[in-house]
Amino acid sequence: MRRILALALTSAAICAAQQGAQPGTSGPTFNKDVLPIFQRRCQVCHRPGEIGQMPLMTYEGSRPWAKAIKAAVVAKKMPPWFADPRYGHFRDERILSDLEIRTISAWVDAGAPEGDAKDKPKPLPWPEGWNIRADEIFQMTEPYAVPAEYALAYVYIVIPTGFVRDTWVTAAEIRPGNRAAVHHALAVIRPPGSTWMREAKPFVPYIPPANSTDASAQATPDAKDPRADPSAFDYELLTAYAPGAQAERFDGDHSAKLIPAGSDIVLQMHYTPYGKKVLPDQTRLAMEMAAQPPQKRFMSAVMNNANWTIPPGDPNYEGHGRLTFGEPVELVFLQPHMHFRGKDMTVRLVYPATKDGPGKTETLLSVPHYDFNWQTIYYLKEPLNLPPGTKVDVTAHWDNSANNPANPDPTKTVRWGDQSWDEMLSLPMGVIIDRY
Repeated sequence: MRRILALALTSAAICAAQQGAQPGTSGPTFNKDVLPIFQRRCQVCHRPGEIGQMPLMTYEGSRPWAKAIKAAVVAKKMPPWFADPRYGHFRDERILSDLEIRTISAWVDAGAPEGDAKDKPKPLPWPEGWNIRADEIFQMTEPYAVPAEYALAYVYIVIPTGFVRDTWVTAAEIRPGNRAAVHHALAVIRPPGSTWMREAKPFVPYIPPANSTDASAQATPDAKDPRADPSAFDYELLTAYAPGAQAERFDGDHSAKLIPAGSDIVLQMHYTPYGKKVLPDQTRLAMEMAAQPPQKRFMSAVMNNANWTIPPGDPNYEGHGRLTFGEPVELVFLQPHMHFRGKDMTVRLVYPATKDGPGKTETLLSVPHYDFNWQTIYYLKEPLNLPPGTKVDVTAHWDNSANNPANPDPTKTVRWGDQSWDEMLSLPMGVIIDRY
């Protein structure tokens, strides 16, 4: 719904933005030229209740930030979009055109005039609260008090769904109660009989006694690994929250995600103390339900690899990972994931060989300037059919040098770890498979 609304501008408003940047006019104004751009490109995040630092809904709310807005759009830091346009085709690309950048710059240079109120487009009907149809809402029963200092291990909260029959979900969204305290949150489907987090009691925050890395879980999946078959997961990710992430939809190509009858939802909460007291968090999860069982099943797959060690001071350490799909899938999205030292990531597909020779290799996504602060999900414009044996090859680089301003400690040898000052090499993916 949100993507549809963001495009639902009148042609007159679009023409107004274009005319405002043409030579010989009196110059762009907020109401006639800039506000339509903000509606198309910015308000999805920059509105009350969302992640954007400042709401860009009105002139009064936007004017104090005019110079900062110009600096961000000219440097192409905003809107946050990191995919190299030479590779792949994605939905909802958050990219300003050269004309839009010139229009915003000219508006700021002219003193950021408001313009005539009659030129103002109608406000977009953005939803309040949830960005999906919230058919079912689950939440932590009690607020969680985040300490002001010290590292905090992941906190797990088991929420029984109470579903007495298999349930199909077409969209899901996590909304933290306190975004400042929540680094990320995962909602995981735990089916009946799973022993994962069996020590945790419903709704009681739980921290496992041993928080060590499970090396077997981080090894690179390949064709003989059951995790290369998405339907073989013992538990599965439903959805996630991280800075910059949006609500997730699972209804592409007549699909939905399955929550088996009797399942629990396990929230994995990563809280980040900031050296000062913050408000408690009470995270919520909403689901949009399918009207009827779908033709196909939407599932999560992930390429994880921890077989690397980043030396101190290395400005361009390279890591690799691979996942081989053991069955045909439709690939829907990719979400590169690294931590503070993450520098870039390239995702290639290697198709299986045929009788005519080796399979072709295709660069599907290149993120030349990875930004940990924006955990972007790249949805393909159309699901991509991959035959069995297709390999997803990942190449990534980290900057562990003192020249990386985000680097917590360039003198440290860095390995896989949960905390942000550790590192990861991970590629969550969304895939569609046939129902069994």
